[in-house]
Amino acid sequence: MPLIYLIAGESSGDVLGARLITALRARRPELGFAGIGGEAMAAQGVASLFPMQDLALMGLVEVVPRLTHLRRRLRQTIVDIETRRPDVVVTIDSPGFTLRVLRAIRPLGVKRIHYVAPQVWAWRESRVRYYPGLWDQLLCLLPFEPAFFARHGLPATFVGHPVLESGADRGDAARFRARYNIDPTARVVTLMPGSRRTEVTRLLTVIGGTLERLGNVLPIVPVAAPVAAAVRQATRSWTPRPVLVTEPQDKYDAFAASSAALTKSGTSTLELAMAGVPMVVAYRLNPLSAAIARRIVTVKYASVINLLAEREVVPELMQEACTPDRLATEMLTLLNDPATAAAQLAACRAALALLRPPAGLPSEAAAAAILRLLDQP
Repeated sequence: MPLIYLIAGESSGDVLGARLITALRARRPELGFAGIGGEAMAAQGVASLFPMQDLALMGLVEVVPRLTHLRRRLRQTIVDIETRRPDVVVTIDSPGFTLRVLRAIRPLGVKRIHYVAPQVWAWRESRVRYYPGLWDQLLCLLPFEPAFFARHGLPATFVGHPVLESGADRGDAARFRARYNIDPTARVVTLMPGSRRTEVTRLLTVIGGTLERLGNVLPIVPVAAPVAAAVRQATRSWTPRPVLVTEPQDKYDAFAASSAALTKSGTSTLELAMAGVPMVVAYRLNPLSAAIARRIVTVKYASVINLLAEREVVPELMQEACTPDRLATEMLTLLNDPATAAAQLAACRAALALLRPPAGLPSEAAAAAILRLLDQP
């Protein structure tokens, strides 16, 4: 039985891995799977080698204290791959960990695919020189990435962005209001602090202060499993108390009921765009991590929507600009100015159209690329 070993290091990668398993099984039911993942991959029968949350860290200052533990997990992963000898190893995003795995297993001669290209086009392009030999195939989510890697002699394939099959555009506002007994006239806003402990620690205080300035709104907070306890604790003092949702369908129903959203940068911006929710993007790093980032980031925008549109479609407030007063001002504009909100959503739809693969769904395109590599001698 051919064995595919998948490694996901955070919630978004876990979801990608689960969809990929589904698409691969549809074509080759005989395939076996193992690796590292979260709840979504576990639902597909993949028992994680260790808790995926151990890898869900971000920012230099946050990672340094955990280096010894991360090295232990890295070695544990390498030994497991050496023991199992899979036919293909698929690493999903989380380059700080996954690329080290790919480098370490190179002598084994195992076929390797990295899914979600490292964003070196955004920062530290010089790192590309370390990539030759790391993988046999690179699968890209963004349409401009293959050309970037081709300039560096690294073939890559655009497979489309998985947000297109997330279901974010199929929420039901009436169902959400009925489930949580929300008045039909209540103005709902979605607040998304992120899925990493380091993200929510820095953003929740700012988001709570923003909520106080928004007036008569009902806040909805989608909660990722790795940070559920931290979010519940931090939001207990909010007024009004937010509705916390944990299931994807609940989240998408909340989107459908929302008049606007405040979100950290990342895939959540694309989900909200799919759902037709006007948004403001906020982000804060540790000050030292932020200072380092300013020196190495080469792109003008943090959100994919703005990168695709090549202009600021979605307001981005980062670091010192990420304050309750400024965030509330932008949110109130979207809530009270229908023309501004409509213009943003029209630009978002145009950007999303660029994320479609040449054929089929993104997970199907990714599965096809993996099977082509599996079938090579």
